[in-house]
Amino acid sequence: MLRHWIWILLVVGGIARADDVMHLFNWNNSLSQQTLERFEAKCRCKVVISYYGTMEEALSKLTAGAKGFDVIGPSNYGIPPLVKLGLIQPLDKTRLANLGNLDPAFTDTALDPGNKYSVPYDFTVTLVGYNENKVRELGIDPTSWAAVFDPKVLSKIKGRVTVLDDPREVIAAALRYHGFSANSTRPDELAKAIATIKAAKPYWAAFNSQSYIKELTVGNIWVVLGYSNDVFQARMDARSAGRPFGIGYTLQREGNGMTADSFVVHKQAPRPDLAHAFIDFMLDGRNAAEITNAIGAGNPNAAARPYIRPELLKVAAINPDPEQAKQLEQLAELDAATRRAWNRAWTEVKAGR
Repeated sequence: MLRHWIWILLVVGGIARADDVMHLFNWNNSLSQQTLERFEAKCRCKVVISYYGTMEEALSKLTAGAKGFDVIGPSNYGIPPLVKLGLIQPLDKTRLANLGNLDPAFTDTALDPGNKYSVPYDFTVTLVGYNENKVRELGIDPTSWAAVFDPKVLSKIKGRVTVLDDPREVIAAALRYHGFSANSTRPDELAKAIATIKAAKPYWAAFNSQSYIKELTVGNIWVVLGYSNDVFQARMDARSAGRPFGIGYTLQREGNGMTADSFVVHKQAPRPDLAHAFIDFMLDGRNAAEITNAIGAGNPNAAARPYIRPELLKVAAINPDPEQAKQLEQLAELDAATRRAWNRAWTEVKAGR
């Protein structure tokens, strides 16, 4: 009888129930384990994470009926399709006491007016990462997309280059290489970008969004088209392992893509209370700063800035100055016709046609 009453008190008091689990569907290498563990301790719950490597993969799984997620962490251009498909719910902002910590430059965007559905938590830059020793030895200029797309340059590093297995990012970079918008809807500009990719592909080792951090870290790959936070991780890993080379990354003079990632709540979230608690936890300045300090991502949270390591604030991909910021272009949602054209072109590229 005593055990029965203790059980009732535990349930009524909100102390650790068996279903106190929050399910997160997010990018690889997006949050530090330390941050997640602190949230678990605060909420007396467990966080279970499922990962994806591209926004297209995430949308494919969600539209195919994947359920059970509370929080999803899409790139912002993935928010409009999630809304159209009825897969996410409006935020309950009364539960988000820290919402005012966000930098206004990252809020109320065309992709989610008024932040009805989303709260940004980081931004990454798509850029060139490289083995500093090999690039210097071979006289390659990593500040241009030519390091990835020019066959004359690539002939020096054939088989030592990878690009993301992501049509949105690779085609966008090829468009920028030619001075076009990464969100171009013009068939002639797309055709030029695809021709550039096809000419470069024989020199690439792989399309790789999963293991390229490790390949760069151990020295198997010398140049990558990748995400700034991933290359930051490779840099830290190479230092920790005492590699005889350094990993560098830099913006390209033709311009780079900048993609903000946000947290949204699944339409059928089993625990919307934990979802909102997690989002508000991540809006706290100290917690938000840990994303940059641990992962190397840029930060849309103004309250995080005092807690970010000063040396990271000097990195252009993490904290671009006003002029550099002008060269960063956010990926936008493509219209249906353009999306079909990009998908057809990517299929041709991957099939070698």
